[in-house]
Amino acid sequence: MSPVVALINVLAVGCLVFALFKDRKKARQSLLAAAKSFLRILPLVLMIIVIVGLFSAFIPPSQIMKFIGDQAGWSGILAIAALGAVLHIPALISYPLAASLLQSGAAIASVAAFITTLTMVGVVTLPLEIKELGLRLAVLRNGLSFIIAVFIALIMGIVL
Repeated sequence: MSPVVALINVLAVGCLVFALFKDRKKARQSLLAAAKSFLRILPLVLMIIVIVGLFSAFIPPSQIMKFIGDQAGWSGILAIAALGAVLHIPALISYPLAASLLQSGAAIASVAAFITTLTMVGVVTLPLEIKELGLRLAVLRNGLSFIIAVFIALIMGIVL
């Protein structure tokens, strides 16, 4: 266990002990709410583990390096940005997936494009956006978000 993780755990336990001494009833209510919240997100956490595991099992690192590694260049960034724009998965799942991509040899710029388009561009939700915002504004928002995401990815690739 890293020192930072140990420190966070010690602080959390310390706060829990303090809360129990200050007001037992509220502390119990808080623990019950936390347990319910944990049970609510548990399926999502299990889904993260399964998706990252399947991803790691079926796509070899050599393929990842070939398509979205440093040598893939613009085409790799645009391909993974398009994939991120089309996918509709929670951002919580994308972070472990991004870490897995980086460990498998993906370029930082490609992973930045993936996460940024995943959170900013919504091809799957476009019909709802068109209904609420109108066609012109929805397409403009998604198009500009895609361009900005690629720009962010390029900056990440240069800086890091």
